[in-house]
Amino acid sequence: MTGLEFSGLTVRYGHGASAHTAVDGFDLTVRPGTSHGLVGESGSGKSTVAAAAVGLVIPSAGGIRLNGADIVGRSSAARRARRRVQLVFQDPYSALDPRMPIGLSIAEGSRATGRSWSRSEQRSRVGELLERVHIDPDRANDLPSAFSGGQRQRITIARALAAEPEVLIADEITSALDVSVQGVVLNLLRELQRELELTVLFISHNLAVVNYMCDTVSVMQAGRVVEAGPTATVLAAPEDAYTRELLASVPVMGRRMTWDEE
Repeated sequence: MTGLEFSGLTVRYGHGASAHTAVDGFDLTVRPGTSHGLVGESGSGKSTVAAAAVGLVIPSAGGIRLNGADIVGRSSAARRARRRVQLVFQDPYSALDPRMPIGLSIAEGSRATGRSWSRSEQRSRVGELLERVHIDPDRANDLPSAFSGGQRQRITIARALAAEPEVLIADEITSALDVSVQGVVLNLLRELQRELELTVLFISHNLAVVNYMCDTVSVMQAGRVVEAGPTATVLAAPEDAYTRELLASVPVMGRRMTWDEE
C-alpha cells in the first residue's frame, strides 16, 4: 500500500502568452492512514492539487496514483480508482444544493461506490452517516437552510464518506466557519480519520490547525514544494526561508515570531 502519490504534477491554465502554471512539477506521497498537511499562501497551487486529484482539472503533465493505480486517465479503471478520493470543499454554504434535503444529498454520494442500494438500505446508510457526524438522523428530510455553517460542513463530510473513500481531501474546510465552531469540525475529522483509518490530505493556510491535525506537512510556493517533513520538525525549525516567512506571519499575542541568527 503506497497511499496517494503525486509525481511531477503540472497544471497549466490558458494557452500561449496568457498561460499560467498553477502547479509545477509537484511531488508528494501521503502515506496510508496518515494526515498530511499542505500549506502555502493563497495562489500557491494547493487547491489546484486537490482539484486534479478528484478529476476537476486535467494535469498538463505528471501523474497521480492511489495505491499504485492511475487516477488521472480517462479509462473506466482510472475513474473507479478516482472515486476512492473524495473532496470536502471550503464553503459549506455553496457545497449543498439548497433545494435538496440533506439525506438525499448524502445518498447521492453513495452512487460513487458503484453498488445498487434499496430504498431501505439507503435510508439506513444515510442515518448511520448522519450519526457519525453528530447530526440527528431524524433531520434527513430538512433542507440545508435549516442548519448552521458548522452543521452544513459536517453534512458535506457525511456525503463524502458515503462514497466509502480511502482518501479524504479537506480543502480549507474551516476557513468559512466561525472560530467558535471550527474546533468541532476539526475534532470530528480527527475522530473519523482515526476510526475509519482514512488517509487525509489537509489543505490549509492556518499553521496552528495543521500542527493540530497533521502528522507530516509540505509547504508550497508558486506551485512547488519547498519544504516537507514531520509537522513538529518543520514548524519548530523551518529550513526554507519561505516557511520561515509563513510562520512569522502568524499572529502571536504581544510579539512577532522571528528566527534571528545568533
